[in-house]
Amino acid sequence: MGLFSKILEKLGFGDEAQAAPATPTTPAQPTAPAGGAASSPAPAGSTTQALPLVDVEAKLESLAAAHPEQLNWRVSIVDLLKLLGMDSSLSARKELASELGCPADKLADSAQMNMWLHKAVLQKLAANGGNVPKELLD
Repeated sequence: MGLFSKILEKLGFGDEAQAAPATPTTPAQPTAPAGGAASSPAPAGSTTQALPLVDVEAKLESLAAAHPEQLNWRVSIVDLLKLLGMDSSLSARKELASELGCPADKLADSAQMNMWLHKAVLQKLAANGGNVPKELLD
């Protein structure tokens, strides 16, 4: 597919090995004690196929620790792409921004596009089952 699917792939989204460790559908309530098994999360029917939770932060921090350059993936889309071993050129970033629906006015200004793109990538990772720190999503 597109560049965003490559990002998902590089972070392990969709791997069968990743699907096994993901137990709860709602991370706020890990496992209830044996006393209250019939609580509201189970009967809703949304437990048919829960998205596996991918710890994006841990994976990126691990890659950053092993990378020869100091890369700040938390702030820079260029560093994030470099960390994943992807093309971080302006043309690649424009292609990714277009794929994710970047507004035309931001596409015209590379700095604005980069900020928009960084946030959009992290938001899409979270929407696809990624555990991304809340402070990076605002």
